[in-house]
Amino acid sequence: MIQEIKNLTLQGKHNKPILTDVCYRKTATKKPLVVFCHGYKGYKDWGVFNQMVPSFVEENIFLVKFNFSHNGGTVEQPIDFPDLEAFGENNLVKELDDLETVLDWLLDNNEFSEEINPEQITLIGHSRGGGIVTLKAAEDKRVKKLISWAGVSDFGARFPTGPVLEHWKKEGVAYVENARTKQQMPHYFQFYTNFIENEERLTLYKAAANIKIPHLIIHGSKDTSVEFKEAENLHKWNPNSELFVIENADHGFGSKHPWEEDFLPSDFEILLKKTIKFAKTDV
Repeated sequence: MIQEIKNLTLQGKHNKPILTDVCYRKTATKKPLVVFCHGYKGYKDWGVFNQMVPSFVEENIFLVKFNFSHNGGTVEQPIDFPDLEAFGENNLVKELDDLETVLDWLLDNNEFSEEINPEQITLIGHSRGGGIVTLKAAEDKRVKKLISWAGVSDFGARFPTGPVLEHWKKEGVAYVENARTKQQMPHYFQFYTNFIENEERLTLYKAAANIKIPHLIIHGSKDTSVEFKEAENLHKWNPNSELFVIENADHGFGSKHPWEEDFLPSDFEILLKKTIKFAKTDV
């Protein structure tokens, strides 16, 4: 029997709920656990992230996806960004804490103890989420496999410098327009100061070099949001990783939001097939 429990509310460390989906086939046999993290200006229901669920469940994988607590969504409206104040207060440490909360909850939950193999935990992250799961995999020994989809390689390089940085500091907030919703999305200066205060922990080349578990890097050759060279960097820093290139694929691997088709984009199908095979292979 397939179980898809949507919008469970977990209480995180930062006074905002973590909205979580749990998807599995109830068999009372322990399965590989895959935890998926969305990216910047993303959410668990973006694009084809709901349509991909059967591909995992049919392969007897226990799939969990969630919204970071400060991604800008709410319990009542998990899609898009009704809570821009929360979005502005987000930072990388909060996202790492949210991921830890999800892992702790899954492994401490008696309801799932017969369904999850705690020795087969794979983290997947898209875009900025790829950076978050790389950091977590480097510091959490419970994680046994790591997969990034169009993942970033350097958080620090994505911050402005010079006069733009000084203006952000002076004003305390900078805005980025959401191309689809046209919202002016705030970034409070704490996002930058939080990175500087935790730079040792948040430096991705150190994390990637410290990865000792199987590590799969999937990237599209025509990604214009996170350039392909970032995948090459991650692979260079961890030579034992596998770099899987999807030729001509973009940042969403053919997906967009909203996705109104009843099929997956061909590039995303390639991504899923490779991902699931990697997650199921014995370490």
